[in-house]
Amino acid sequence: MQQAPSIAIDMDETIADPITKAREWYYRDYGKVFSEEELWGRTLSEALPIDHKGKVLEYLNTPGFFRDLPVFPNAQRVLEELNKKYRVYIVSGAMEFPNSLKDKYDWLMEHFPFLTWRQFCLCGDKSLVQTDIMIDDLIRNFTNFRGKPYLFTGHHNVYITGYERILNWEDAAAKLL
Repeated sequence: MQQAPSIAIDMDETIADPITKAREWYYRDYGKVFSEEELWGRTLSEALPIDHKGKVLEYLNTPGFFRDLPVFPNAQRVLEELNKKYRVYIVSGAMEFPNSLKDKYDWLMEHFPFLTWRQFCLCGDKSLVQTDIMIDDLIRNFTNFRGKPYLFTGHHNVYITGYERILNWEDAAAKLL
């Protein structure tokens, strides 16, 4: 029997939305709301005033920050369907924010109960991941990847070219199911 193809799916800014929460915290702390136009083609850190550049990293390093992130629309339904067709692995460079490890595990178990802990790869360097397909919002994670990369569209990567894109989870369903 032939094994199902494998697919690595990034967590942050693909299925989990840390930027919405970071924007909310920034509003809480400074009263500033960022429009989509202000973020278009930039990371939230790049949009901040120079004297606040470290704020996003401060938020991301706060214990508990990753525990209650919003889920991207349709991610749960589409991942459940993908899990029937592919060997699905959630891959996150979680070691960048060590406080996030337990939060991310608990978040995944809550929002994606059809996945098991064996499908989670919370790592430091995604170059070790060699699946047939990878969905990620950061092209740096495709550098040593030998499978088929899909760039998940986010405000920070809209000007990047040379990759097939996934616009949202409905688009992922259309391309992969």
